[in-house]
Amino acid sequence: MSLIDSHCHLDANEFDPDRAEVIARAQAAGVHAQVVPAVTAASWPKLRDTCALAEGLYPAYGLHPMFLDQHRPEHLDQLREWIARERPCAVGECGLDFFVDGLDAEQQQFYFDGQLRIAREFDLPVIVHARRAVDAVIAAIKQVGGLRGVIHSFPGSPEQAAQLHKLGFLVGLGGPLTYDRAQRLQRLVTVLPLEQLLLETDAPDQPDAGIRGERNEPARLTVIAQTVATLRGETVEAIAEQTTANAHRLFSLPTAARDART
Repeated sequence: MSLIDSHCHLDANEFDPDRAEVIARAQAAGVHAQVVPAVTAASWPKLRDTCALAEGLYPAYGLHPMFLDQHRPEHLDQLREWIARERPCAVGECGLDFFVDGLDAEQQQFYFDGQLRIAREFDLPVIVHARRAVDAVIAAIKQVGGLRGVIHSFPGSPEQAAQLHKLGFLVGLGGPLTYDRAQRLQRLVTVLPLEQLLLETDAPDQPDAGIRGERNEPARLTVIAQTVATLRGETVEAIAEQTTANAHRLFSLPTAARDART
């Protein structure tokens, strides 16, 4: 069984003490590729170096809305230069967050729209954060046009997922799906077209119910895959095969990442 973690912050400081061991545990669990999205311009060099540590680690560069106080308009120009030089698999993590107090909505929109245009310019998918902002994200995607990507940790409805599917966007699901209280998400996963679904951990954040309150890591993607399989009444092998193919298609990952086997 081969899995791809479509969203893992492997460069995070929480992994500094044992990053090599975390990578080894992921590979042993069958997680043979990870997409590692950035959050700030200052983090791009460390992220690049992290992804050079092992095969199957693929960087994405962007400006996360929750770190708005660290972004500057010139970072958009720097992002364009960085992408042209480094050739990442995606633009992101970018998006809108209307949940956290104090995040200026107009500034968020400025950076999000700028990154969407850069993604279109370089023909790259976008990795989108959309917390209490799915409708606004859909509107921005429609406004820019010519895009594809994934809505990470999808918080929306089946109707919103269907709109996004028509726009070329997949949805990522991870740890929150495993909690008993997540009945809306669990119903969603039963009706989503499987070709629209990506699996993710968001490690070190969003631990699944089995490690509640602990540091998350990409090896836990097997728990997400099994949860999706159980909810859909399908085999975990079928879920792994299709979601791996989905990630390969969206991010244009090398064939080796798609075909790797334990």
